[in-house]
Amino acid sequence: MSPRGMRALLAVAEQRSYAAAADVLGLTAPALHARIRALENTLGCPLLCRAEDGRSELTEIGRRVAQAAGDIDVQLARMAEDVAALRAGKAGNVVLGTVSTAKYFAPMLVQRLRGALPDVDIQLRVGNRQSVVEGIASGRLDLAIMGRPPRMPAVEAAVIAPHPHVLVAPAGHRLVGLSEVPVAELYGETFLVREEGSGTRILATRWLDRIGEGFPFGQFEMDSNETIKQAVLAGMGLALLSQHTVLQELADGRLHLLRMPGLPILRHWFVVRLPTAPIMPVKGRIWDLVIDLNGAVPMIGG
Repeated sequence: MSPRGMRALLAVAEQRSYAAAADVLGLTAPALHARIRALENTLGCPLLCRAEDGRSELTEIGRRVAQAAGDIDVQLARMAEDVAALRAGKAGNVVLGTVSTAKYFAPMLVQRLRGALPDVDIQLRVGNRQSVVEGIASGRLDLAIMGRPPRMPAVEAAVIAPHPHVLVAPAGHRLVGLSEVPVAELYGETFLVREEGSGTRILATRWLDRIGEGFPFGQFEMDSNETIKQAVLAGMGLALLSQHTVLQELADGRLHLLRMPGLPILRHWFVVRLPTAPIMPVKGRIWDLVIDLNGAVPMIGG
């Protein structure tokens, strides 16, 4: 069944005249007749008849076909709108991954993106560094926000905001208030660290190795920044954490910064993507918007 034939039928049904329908469609009368005949031959029955007033009208079967043709036209029009929106990057689906440290601002970021592109379905996936890297490599994640970009897979990365890491202690700790904490004062302390595969764990391990020159600092492993934060508050030890995770506790005085040379450690937040993946327009729009926000989301770069 030709779409052109069905449009011809709709035009005749609406105009009730072959001549008027041909004029609307920009066809000659013989061409319009040919389309209607082809449709009738396909279905094996007449679709139009002559009414008492001499004008053309639909048969019972013709009405059923015309209704279906109208539904098809509506669906085609919707499809054309959807395609136009997808091509313009105004619709579609994007899966955004973030390392767990970024969960303190990622929901606000997603809300800003949804406000800019309300017809885009943005899904947020939170995990540790290793799972986010694997998600980008496998294509399960379209974009990701993380600290240091991975070496493998090779990714395209852009800086979006500063990402300071600070050493924190609970209120009342003996080292709080010192203008500068000597490294030797840390030798007896326990450091609370993330699990293997976490970017925060990698940074903390490298920092301790550097300042202690190989000294075996006591460490206690925990599986989330929130757990570490609560453990520091409980007096279980010290922690090197992203400043974003402890802003509220620093503001209300429950946690305090310990001052040492080289602190805070300034890193950056990056948005990354796999350059070999097909770039749908909507993914490019989200990529550009994340970069354009560049610290405009509360807590990013704070």
